[in-house]
Amino acid sequence: MLSEKTRRLGERAQAEMGEQFARIDCIAQRNTEKVLSAFQAHRVSEGCLGGTTGYGYDDLGRETLEKIYAQIFGAEDALVRVDFVNGTHPTTFALFGAWTRWYIQLPAVGAPYDTLLGVIGVTDKGRGSLKDWGVEYRQVELVEDKPDLKGLEREAADPRVGAVLIQRSRGYATRASLSVEEIGQMCRIIRRANPKAAILVDNCYGEFVEEREPTQVGADLVVGSLIKNPGGGLAPRGGYLAGRRNLVEGAAMRLSCPGIGKECGATLGNNRAMFQGLFLAPHTVAQALKTAVFAARVMELLGYRAEPPSGQVRHDIIQMLHMGSPEAVRRFCRGVQQGAPVDSYVTPEPWAMPGYDSPVIMAAGAFIQGASIELSADAPMREPYTVYLQGGLTYESGKLGVLLAVERLLET
Repeated sequence: MLSEKTRRLGERAQAEMGEQFARIDCIAQRNTEKVLSAFQAHRVSEGCLGGTTGYGYDDLGRETLEKIYAQIFGAEDALVRVDFVNGTHPTTFALFGAWTRWYIQLPAVGAPYDTLLGVIGVTDKGRGSLKDWGVEYRQVELVEDKPDLKGLEREAADPRVGAVLIQRSRGYATRASLSVEEIGQMCRIIRRANPKAAILVDNCYGEFVEEREPTQVGADLVVGSLIKNPGGGLAPRGGYLAGRRNLVEGAAMRLSCPGIGKECGATLGNNRAMFQGLFLAPHTVAQALKTAVFAARVMELLGYRAEPPSGQVRHDIIQMLHMGSPEAVRRFCRGVQQGAPVDSYVTPEPWAMPGYDSPVIMAAGAFIQGASIELSADAPMREPYTVYLQGGLTYESGKLGVLLAVERLLET
């Protein structure tokens, strides 16, 4: 499957990353303790693992899981539902749930992730955007690919600003992902400038990468997808919000309707996977992080530029690999697909993916469609031709997928 040259390259990269791997394992241990403590505190039992149908009244598992999420994230309340279709979905409800009449919504680190542009109304993706409801939009631009803290303080001071959105991960931007410490600093600046503004953090790809979460350093609400980090590779779909009770309630009223909120929502037999996935999540995230570190070092040894570099401390599971050409992007993604347990025989090609402004190529042979905690690689087919690698349910399989991608790159 692999040439001797590729195997030797992999062995060298792994040998050089021992210190990074040890640090990742330490964080996983501490986060596992945090998760187990929450399971024990809320007395998870066999009865929590079943599901409900219809209205979903009195779903013990759903209610217990939401209490566990609230404890893990240091929050007053949480909303964890299979109804959410992706990470953009709970973020949308967070923004609408925080909405009060005629407020300004302020992204703090430049343009948000592509799929949110239609939600905000920056691009016309159909009826029902925040813009359609009269919500004004501004964004604080980056300065040299870093948050503009002075600009953030100036813009947030406008009393009409009702919500500030911080995106933890880079998305398809070139800036670095934000650490929890940096998010805490931004929260303090926003709070000083505008005590009434709700601070919302898109936490996708960042859960359990560090020992603290944004709600533990000043954020009012965090949101994310269960088919990324917190689902542990087992949750079949869904998303979560955790934070201030009134903001969670506002999102729940949008998800169902006023007067019902969190009281309904059948889990349809998914509780067991969501509980078990959350329990495994710290370990699974560590596997994905090791895969990212390994990929960075292998590509550096081949002369490619990796962001973050292999020796840098991580704040999310995403690894940028600057390929430099469309053909290198195709080869790398095809190698990752070849290393997948599902659809390994498929050849990924760029296509007009919903919500994106340019063709995207995606290698993702996953047990759960679109699950970014499973090994995947995707890239917008535009300059600078950068691949975004993430996931890896096990380090061993993630490593193999990366090496197969290298093998395709080295083909003549």
